Amino acid sequence: MFGFVPLIAVLVWVPYMVMRSPLATGVGVAREQPVPFSHARHVRSDEIDCRYCHTSVETSSFAGMPPTQTCMHCHSQIGVQASVLAPVRNSFQTGRPLVWKRVYTLPAYVHFTHSIHVYKGVGCVTCHGRVDLMVPLEQKFPLDSRISVIWQAEPLTMEWCLTCHRHPEKFIRPREYVFNMQWQPPSDQETLGRRLVEQYQIKDVRGLTTCSICHF
Repeated sequence: MFGFVPLIAVLVWVPYMVMRSPLATGVGVAREQPVPFSHARHVRSDEIDCRYCHTSVETSSFAGMPPTQTCMHCHSQIGVQASVLAPVRNSFQTGRPLVWKRVYTLPAYVHFTHSIHVYKGVGCVTCHGRVDLMVPLEQKFPLDSRISVIWQAEPLTMEWCLTCHRHPEKFIRPREYVFNMQWQPPSDQETLGRRLVEQYQIKDVRGLTTCSICHF
């Protein structure tokens, strides 16, 4: 009897911990990519706006991935002989697009739309973290490797999503700062958030937790 109770506890605890680990959520896992693209360099150093590459983030469910032509706008003049950019040049010359591995993946039964979240004042950082600070640890990921220089910042579990849907005032920001990586919430964020909830017409907060919001 004394051994049965701990056994049940372990059988419940182990799956629970596995489901919350990077093995299941993907948080912090770097994936091999055709080119080790660095957001830190492009966003922080070069100050390129998110929308330059992710062109449909304000208008559709998918943020969009840039075609090779977008990369070559700069790299036809910059780093033209860099070996790490050889796949980009080859893609441009052959017309075959680069095949990137998804960093963020939602189950097929979950419907997520970038545009509505951007329009309602949810910053990129809220879900994607400080991508402008994600730099490779050279001792682990050499710059000439093909390990991604970006990783999943948040677990994307239903619990995580509902935390924001239940209390959007704690997370939303003025629309003009949605793409600003360095914006910091003020000390009175909830006061600001409640004003923005009304201004952006997020009226039925309780309705944000209904199943049909994310599961059609």
